[in-house]
Amino acid sequence: MNNPFEGLSKAQTAKLFQLLGAHTYTYHKNDEIIPTIKNENIIGIILYGSAQIIHIEYNGNDIILEQLKENSVFGTGISATNTETYHITAKEDTCVAVIDYDKLLHPDNIKHSYYNVFLRNLFDIINEKFMNRNERIKILEQKQIRNKLLAFFEIEQKKTRLNYITLPFSFKDLADYIAVNRSSMFREIKNLKDEGFINVKGKKITLLYK
Repeated sequence: MNNPFEGLSKAQTAKLFQLLGAHTYTYHKNDEIIPTIKNENIIGIILYGSAQIIHIEYNGNDIILEQLKENSVFGTGISATNTETYHITAKEDTCVAVIDYDKLLHPDNIKHSYYNVFLRNLFDIINEKFMNRNERIKILEQKQIRNKLLAFFEIEQKKTRLNYITLPFSFKDLADYIAVNRSSMFREIKNLKDEGFINVKGKKITLLYK
């Protein structure tokens, strides 16, 4: 499940937005998305484009906490964005629908069938987000860069059950995602290639040890 509007027609989605008082905002590449999200009880849905939730460490390093793409859901209570060390940045031209939690959970909404479909989709997506967060913790628990990389490769490979993975982001972002120095990560990738563990062609990484 990755589409909060699955099972809804365009007309039903328009009614849903009206019911929930949804507002849409557009952003350009590198714009900060909804800077006030830290202080507001809202959820956002990426209608098109992509963004990243980034945590700024005490030493100024950026760690990518989450990649947001079309239909991704984020919010104050589900994305750990409620402190000044977090920000959400557009990676390209991006449109976001914003819904207030109070309107989302208003009891009168349940009389509308399209709302109930949307709410079920939303809960499925939030559950999936927490599963992904647990996967990330498994990666960050690894002490060595090699083990972080291999843990990431294993998790991504299990999603497709193929002998290769396609990185969902750039190698630069991969280093931020697994919270390691970029130069050190590239050296370890070269070591894995030289030792016959992986083959790399662009963003495609073939796992030769599987």
